[in-house]
Amino acid sequence: MSIRNIFFLIIGLDALWLALQIGELSISYNEAEILNGDFSLLQLLINSSIMLFGQNDFALRLPMILLHILSAILLYDISKKYIKVQRNRLWLIIIFILLPGVISSSIIVNSAGLILFGLFLFVYIYENYSIKYSYILLLFYMLIDGGFSALFMGLVFYSLYKKDRRFLLFNILMFFSSLSIYGIDTHGSPKGYFLDSIGIYAAIFSPIIFIYLFYTLYRRYLTKEFDMLWFVSTVALLFSLLLSFRQRVPIEYFAPYVILCLPLVAQTFEHSYRVRLSIFRRNYRVAFVVSLVLLLINSSVVFFNKYLYYVIEEPKKHFSYKMHVAKELAQELKGMGIECINSDEKMSKRLEFYGVTKCNNYLLEEISTDSRKKDSVTISYKNRAVYSANVTKIYTN
Repeated sequence: MSIRNIFFLIIGLDALWLALQIGELSISYNEAEILNGDFSLLQLLINSSIMLFGQNDFALRLPMILLHILSAILLYDISKKYIKVQRNRLWLIIIFILLPGVISSSIIVNSAGLILFGLFLFVYIYENYSIKYSYILLLFYMLIDGGFSALFMGLVFYSLYKKDRRFLLFNILMFFSSLSIYGIDTHGSPKGYFLDSIGIYAAIFSPIIFIYLFYTLYRRYLTKEFDMLWFVSTVALLFSLLLSFRQRVPIEYFAPYVILCLPLVAQTFEHSYRVRLSIFRRNYRVAFVVSLVLLLINSSVVFFNKYLYYVIEEPKKHFSYKMHVAKELAQELKGMGIECINSDEKMSKRLEFYGVTKCNNYLLEEISTDSRKKDSVTISYKNRAVYSANVTKIYTN
């Protein structure tokens, strides 16, 4: 089988597996806010999908899966410049689709998936087409999402390095225009979120890969091997870490920029491996296998996360709890003949997506899973109760 066919087989299996995961999730409050909040390109994509396929989980998550697949295709094409051996590009794609952060961005509705696709698209356009298309694309990015401000900041430093005055002035204009439209929160006093941010990055990439990624960026700094990917990734990473000294940083805005440097990581590893004699390559093979195994374990935890309810004492501490319960709760309520109910704001917006609107005919009050009664509504996963609530009919006469 040719490398090209293997690549599309990997992509196809990835898309199929993500599609199978759709049924395991409910819409979260943040996703409901994106769907019904201020206008954005992401909201337009999701609403367009819902218009085509109906108001359901498949339509909700399909645009994110498509953006993920397109990102993988762009990454493969971009990596041709950095990775000489074809099969190594396939390994890069496998690592990319197994990264826990990439898995999350490929199925959860937030700006991370859109920003990641936008970054890969920009790099592809910049490296393969006339610079005028890059200007147009950057202007478009400035108008659609504040998450691209870190791209403009990275390109400012890249332009200084390249001594490209026109590109420098343009990106300075785009950066400050983005800040004026979307703003940036720099308030707060030091609260020790730096280590939290490091921990989140390690979780997004898996610890070994994040350490090697950091090593790659630092090594290229020492050897002066600079290019656009290095500047954009390094500036975003350093800025997010510096910002974390003062406040909790929304890593989903910065993680796509760090993911962007994966071709550099693969290139560094390939070069280090190839320049050594065969007898000295064993350690590199062992490190790669260990990293891949740990990555598979981490991604498996993401995919089979509901089994964690077996070992987590408090269900609400589950990392995916905010994306569970709502769909099953709506089904239970409909089974009781209830099409509208009064509950807290967050649950109300989630239930509304599944056809249970807000009214004062019934009252939904969450209770402890330990104190549930026979007539209460209980949601269980893997025979473990994770949510319970009392449903009370309100008589207005």
